[in-house]
Amino acid sequence: MTTSSKKRSALFRFLDRRLIQDFILPTNRFILLAAVGAIVNMIAFVWDRDSVQPVFWSYNALLILLSGIDLLLLPKRSSWTVQRKLPEQMDVRSSAQISIELSAQGTAHVQVEVMDDLPPTFQLESGQLSGAFRGTAASIFYTVKALERGKYDFKYVYLRYWGGMGLWKKQVRIQHQAEIEVYPDLSQVRGVLGAVQDALILEGHRLFKKQRSGSEFSYIRDYVQGDDIRHINWKASARTTKLMTNLFQPEKGKIVTLVLDCGRQMAIELEGQVKLDRTLEAALTLAAVALKQGDQVSLVAYSNQVKVYVPPGKGLPHLQALTRAVYDLRTDFVESSTQVAFTHVLRFLKKRSLVVLFSDMESYLYDQEMLPYVQRLRRSHHVLLLSLQDPLIHGWVRIRAEDSKQAYRQSMAHKFTTDRYAYVAKMAGNGIPVMDVPADQLTLSAVNAYLDLKSRDHL
Repeated sequence: MTTSSKKRSALFRFLDRRLIQDFILPTNRFILLAAVGAIVNMIAFVWDRDSVQPVFWSYNALLILLSGIDLLLLPKRSSWTVQRKLPEQMDVRSSAQISIELSAQGTAHVQVEVMDDLPPTFQLESGQLSGAFRGTAASIFYTVKALERGKYDFKYVYLRYWGGMGLWKKQVRIQHQAEIEVYPDLSQVRGVLGAVQDALILEGHRLFKKQRSGSEFSYIRDYVQGDDIRHINWKASARTTKLMTNLFQPEKGKIVTLVLDCGRQMAIELEGQVKLDRTLEAALTLAAVALKQGDQVSLVAYSNQVKVYVPPGKGLPHLQALTRAVYDLRTDFVESSTQVAFTHVLRFLKKRSLVVLFSDMESYLYDQEMLPYVQRLRRSHHVLLLSLQDPLIHGWVRIRAEDSKQAYRQSMAHKFTTDRYAYVAKMAGNGIPVMDVPADQLTLSAVNAYLDLKSRDHL
């Protein structure tokens, strides 16, 4: 760094400290008194021009004296300290309360205004960030909503205070580091964890775990009409003098692998959320269902390279590990490569698994390398491809074309829709299910597909 650049840097740091960090600014009362002084000088000029200068200097000297006294009575900037209390984590689009505790050396009687260093994606909802400070400490509470998930830092608290004559405000920037983790919307995950074993309620739909024949013994119950007579437990029936039957359930401990596309197509916004956020919430809900059913869950996130890999695990601690691994996952402005993702899956996944790919139909349509890898993966695993429908395309299909521009839009929408249906049919012919569903049905469709395979003991 040259000498001139060092001087400029020092100058900028000085201006930053004096104009942003530590600054004084006039109150409305001071401005009003200054305006009154100007009016008095104008009247003096009209009535007696010789008296203008004595009145001008006398009034301004008095105002300067009062200002000096007012500033001296205010607490020093160095006497203030703050403590910010944040929740360790919060859900995206949900509210959280933050408290700021102000303390001053000695007793202070001032009015205060507080502004926190909120990240750009945080929205202030409510809270009183100004009021009277009496004594040595006070607490201020406010509520915020995070609009995007991720990890965010809070660095400073900005404080303005005035008192006494109320002519000037002092401003100070107090450094206080804190961070908060904003997780995806986990309301459905909590609903899954709180649901009974045989029934789930997702998005208003009640899902039942179908009791069909499985390979793992569950328990013995009374025989009812329609039960398989081959499962009658004759020893238990002899002891209880009534027919008893064995109930079997699908084998536990299977592996569900979630594969998340983080390419540029997943950054497209649908109904206020980007596609990645939609798929992430659905994937975590599916993970909670699978873990609750006793299976293991692994996760792979990729774009043009593998971004996150979580090996298979089971239980609630593993769900927390999955959530922490992906809560701040971002899309990359690159074309995603399913070759990279499936090569990684084939390398590390040796046991038979259900592989669920959350991606975009445009990625499926134009990825020429995808079909060979999916077919190779299907030899040892069940594969399910999920995609979000584009409501804009569906809207254009249904419009009534009134001019050539709308007719062109409608024809292109019909072409895209036909291509999507043709791709689904083509993959179905190869034994690979593809589900192209609306955004609000993604979670429900994924969970239903898993439970159906589970109930038929096909995992």
